[in-house]
Amino acid sequence: MNTTRYYLGFNLVPGLGPARLARLVAHCGSIEAAWHADAFALAAAGVDARSSAALLAARERLDLDAELRRVSSAGIQILTLDDPGYPRLLREAPGAPPLLYVRGSLTPADDWGIAVVGTRTPTPYGQEAARRLASDLARAGATIVSGLALGIDTIAHEAALESGGRTLAVLGSGVDRPYPGRNRHLAERIVAQGALISDYPLGTAPAAANFPPRNRIISGLARGTLVVEASERSGALITVAFALEQGREVLAVPGPIFSRQSVGTNRLLRDGAALAGSAEDVLTALEMTTATVQREARAELPDDPTEAALLEQLSYAPRHIDELGRAAGLPAPAVAAALAMLELKGVVRQPVPLHYVLAR
Repeated sequence: MNTTRYYLGFNLVPGLGPARLARLVAHCGSIEAAWHADAFALAAAGVDARSSAALLAARERLDLDAELRRVSSAGIQILTLDDPGYPRLLREAPGAPPLLYVRGSLTPADDWGIAVVGTRTPTPYGQEAARRLASDLARAGATIVSGLALGIDTIAHEAALESGGRTLAVLGSGVDRPYPGRNRHLAERIVAQGALISDYPLGTAPAAANFPPRNRIISGLARGTLVVEASERSGALITVAFALEQGREVLAVPGPIFSRQSVGTNRLLRDGAALAGSAEDVLTALEMTTATVQREARAELPDDPTEAALLEQLSYAPRHIDELGRAAGLPAPAVAAALAMLELKGVVRQPVPLHYVLAR
C-alpha cells in the first residue's frame, strides 16, 4: 500500500507533530486508518479539539492525489518513515519527521554525514577554520550537513562543493523557497551535488519560528555536530542540544578567549565536547577514519545470508565472536569472514577485540 499520500495529508494539517501523529497511528493501526478516523477515534487517541477540527476540515478540503502531483511536477521527492530511502541516521533519532521534502538526491554515502554549524557573523579565524575543516572532511568522504544560513553554514556548504564532496542543506522554509535570498545560487549548486531538505510544505515562507525546530533534522542527519564559532546565545547551540538528545557526538573548534564568537564553543569544550583542531580529530572522534572505504564497500558489496544471520544476533551490547557463531549456527571461518566484511562496510564495530556491536 502506498502510504505517502496520507503522510502528505497529515503534513498539511497544523498542530499534528511527530509525537501526536505516532500516537494516532498506533491507536488506529495504520496511517490510512488514522487519516480516516472520526472525531471519537481522534479524541480517544488524545488529539486535542483544535487539531481534530483542523484534520477534519483538511480531509474535506484536500485532494491528496492532486497534492502529490503538485509536488512531483515541481521535481521534488517525498520520503516518509515507511520509505526505505528515508535517511537511516535521521530515522534512528527520536522525533524523526514523518515526512521529508527532498530537492536533489540522497544516497547511501550520506550515512556518513557531519553537521557543520556556527555563527552567521564569523571572524576571519572562524571562516578559515570552517573552510578548511569542511573541505578536508568532504575529501575524506563525509557528507557536510548544514542549514544554508549566512556565515559558517554557507562556508561549509561551499567548501564541500568546491572539494567535490556532497552536502545537504536543511531549510526552515519550503524546499522551493530557499532562504536567505542571496544563497539561492548556492542552493541550486547543492541540488546538483546533494539535496535541499525540509519537513515544511511547499510554499512555506521562512519565519523565525521555523528555524529552531529544523535544527533537529540537521543534527539527526549527522553522526556528529561540529561547531566552529558560536557566541553565548548562538542558534548553533540549539543544534547542539538536539544532537545531545539524539545521542550524537558534539565537537567544537577552540577559539581565542577574548573573542565573543568563541564563548559558546569554548564553553562546549569545558563541558565535555570533543576538541576539533583538524579533520582527523573529527573523523577519529566519530569513528569515521575509514569513511570512504566503508562507503564504497557498503555500496558495492551486497549482504549475503551469513551476514544477515549474524546481524540478527547483533545489538548494541557486545557479543564475543564465538557466541555469535553458536547463536547463528555458523562455522567459525564463515563468521570471521562475514564480520570482517560487515566491519569494512561500517555496519558493525569492535568496542574491544573479538567483541562486536552494531555501529551507529
